Amino acid sequence: LQVAMRVQAGVVGNIDTNRTQMSALIGQSQLATGALQAAQAGNQLLGLQAQQLADLTAVVAANGRAQALQSAEQAAAAEQGREQRRRFLTPGAGYQPGNARMFQNGN
Repeated sequence: LQVAMRVQAGVVGNIDTNRTQMSALIGQSQLATGALQAAQAGNQLLGLQAQQLADLTAVVAANGRAQALQSAEQAAAAEQGREQRRRFLTPGAGYQPGNARMFQNGN
């Protein structure tokens, strides 16, 4: 679980860098003149698609992280249940019945 979460955190960390680079490339494409203007629209579409893929990557990584956390919680709950069962079944003194006084007789 730890390895999966580290990988997912790395993927999410790269998204901001990719977005910054893509924005810079789109900006350079918009400054083009002459024959390059025809390719400008295509470059912008490709840039938008790349940004959308980065967003999708973030969603998938966040979903994976949530699933990993849920699995960790389930594993912890199962371990707690095993420990409680072990303590319950461990031979020992256990319950010892005795006399209890609930009310004083005024003595």
